[in-house]
Amino acid sequence: MATKKTTATDYSESSIRVLKGLEPVKQRPGMYTRTENPLHIIQEVIDNASDEALGGHCKNIVVTLNPDGSVSVEDDGRGIPVGLHPEEGVPTVEIVFTRLHAGGKFDKGSGGAYAFSGGLHGVGVSVTNALSSRLEITVWRKDDEGNGWHHLVFANGDVINPLESRPAPRDGKKSGTRVTAWPDPKYFDSPVISHTELQRLLRSKAVLLPGVKVSLVNGKTGESQTWQYDQGLRGYLNEELAQTANGVTLIPLFEGEQYANADTEGFAEGEGAAWVVAWTEEGAVVRESYVNLIPTPNGGTHESGLREGLFGAVKNFVELHSLLPKGVKLLPEDVFARTSFVLSAKVLDPQFQGQIKERLNSRDAVRLVSTFSRPALELWLNQHVDYGKKLAELVIKQAQSRLRSLQKVEKKKSSGVAVLPGKLTDCESSDISRNEIFLVEGDSAGGSAKMGRDKEFQAILPLRGKVLNSWETERDRLFANNEIHDIAVAIGVDPHGANDTPDLSGLRYGKICILSDADVDGSHIQVLLLTLFFRHFPQLIAKGHICIARPPLYRVDAPARGKKPIQKLYALDDGELTAIEDKLKKEGLKPGSWSISRFKGLGEMNAEQLWETTMNPDTRRLLPVSLGGFDQDSSQSRFNMLMGKGEAAARRTWLEEHGNEVEADI
Repeated sequence: MATKKTTATDYSESSIRVLKGLEPVKQRPGMYTRTENPLHIIQEVIDNASDEALGGHCKNIVVTLNPDGSVSVEDDGRGIPVGLHPEEGVPTVEIVFTRLHAGGKFDKGSGGAYAFSGGLHGVGVSVTNALSSRLEITVWRKDDEGNGWHHLVFANGDVINPLESRPAPRDGKKSGTRVTAWPDPKYFDSPVISHTELQRLLRSKAVLLPGVKVSLVNGKTGESQTWQYDQGLRGYLNEELAQTANGVTLIPLFEGEQYANADTEGFAEGEGAAWVVAWTEEGAVVRESYVNLIPTPNGGTHESGLREGLFGAVKNFVELHSLLPKGVKLLPEDVFARTSFVLSAKVLDPQFQGQIKERLNSRDAVRLVSTFSRPALELWLNQHVDYGKKLAELVIKQAQSRLRSLQKVEKKKSSGVAVLPGKLTDCESSDISRNEIFLVEGDSAGGSAKMGRDKEFQAILPLRGKVLNSWETERDRLFANNEIHDIAVAIGVDPHGANDTPDLSGLRYGKICILSDADVDGSHIQVLLLTLFFRHFPQLIAKGHICIARPPLYRVDAPARGKKPIQKLYALDDGELTAIEDKLKKEGLKPGSWSISRFKGLGEMNAEQLWETTMNPDTRRLLPVSLGGFDQDSSQSRFNMLMGKGEAAARRTWLEEHGNEVEADI
């Protein structure tokens, strides 16, 4: 029987490749960690030790930079379990370091090992193992049979020395874990970990874990540093402000802490936040936030909640004491402009943007932090009226400064006014840095968006049907298409090429947001609009003005129970849906007692739902569009292959080669 000859372009059964174990991490390390240097993969190990401390099981964390380039992290916690896993039949410690979706943090039920931990992405120390040429684990466990010593060694993510166990000496360490990793330089731009960043990370852990001693040891020189804070957040912020130029606080530090109990409506027991806030007239502001001890340098919904809480309290104080001058309107950024803070939130099942957990996306965190912080600040301001008036003075000064800068911008504008499209529902503000326009798929969704938006700074332009594929359309023929004409006139920028230097002074919106259904047709409209902007408005992408709004795919309706009212929860995808269901189980609901509905399109959402899930800056998911790691030329050739009319053959070949990589929602 003759065998069929296959070519490189054949799409057959053998084309489907299944990446097993840690292979996905090795193939695409940038999807799982920062690849500038190995700090983040070491941070994953430090985070595990911190979670032990957060649970009250660990008092000492020691990080050692060894002379051979490896890094050791040791704690005196309970020690990673070493017995055979009941389902997998291999040592549990081995599973933790070799399976991407494994760990104690998934056990959220009653008595779970980690009720609060750094997220459910499920990568963690398995990524550390995958990207290390060697990794050694020593575990000390205290059990009924006495103290046990256990040792396991990996190379390139694979076990090379299976788990070895023996009794520990009587005077030896009772319990804990030591992980030593040799990061593999081939996965990182630089193999050198920034000493300053590591110090900052460890100090922050000490701040957030009062009473826990965190040490950094330099194995080459023998030098060591130790951090242990009893004052916690207050002492840390004071220290940071003292290092900034002219960072003299206007009022004494406002600090607070509150966590939900079993009777608190709408939140799981233990959820809440601790914060310390300062306002300064000059100098740099200090802003640091954490979720379950994980640093979130890009902020997120917990910071939005603090901003909302502070704004509500200050605005209420100003109105109560009639301090606001005529013609001045306070905005959240006026209150937040000179605010320094350290915020530590505890959120059950936090959702992060990206695997490296730099930004919190959990919608509930806005309400959580604002609900607890606003009443506390209102009470404090009304107990310290003199300080409240000083703060009001600072905030009003910021608002007046903002209004003056807007008036200056107005004078620079030319007198020529384009006739704006009739279907554009414009916003009231002329502050370009704040204004947004949503290009909305369909008139019905456009209607909901008009009613749900904040009319002060959000504009709506509904689009009918599919936009023209403008990849091969000449620039002077673009305006023959009504939709493209309306988009160009509304945003106030003329079409231009990649090498042009267009006049962007007429730009009317700082953010141009593509808002389409979360289905295949919606994705197609996104592609057509991105093609238009990449081909004919490339400077808008280069300067970060183009964004994609991400509406949710599911709504979960949870019934009322006890004092807790009916809840409406939204999930962006299947992963978030699973996390929401986990949270409801943790709150005591029986599986099946809630209902799940899937949105077929934006038109199914009412104005309130669309605002809450997709348009509210505090709770929405808005993805900025950029070229990422691609240059203009490679992006140009890829777009040409995908969108060019004469490229059908190349497109078919590309689809055959990469068809197995698609995650289709059909």
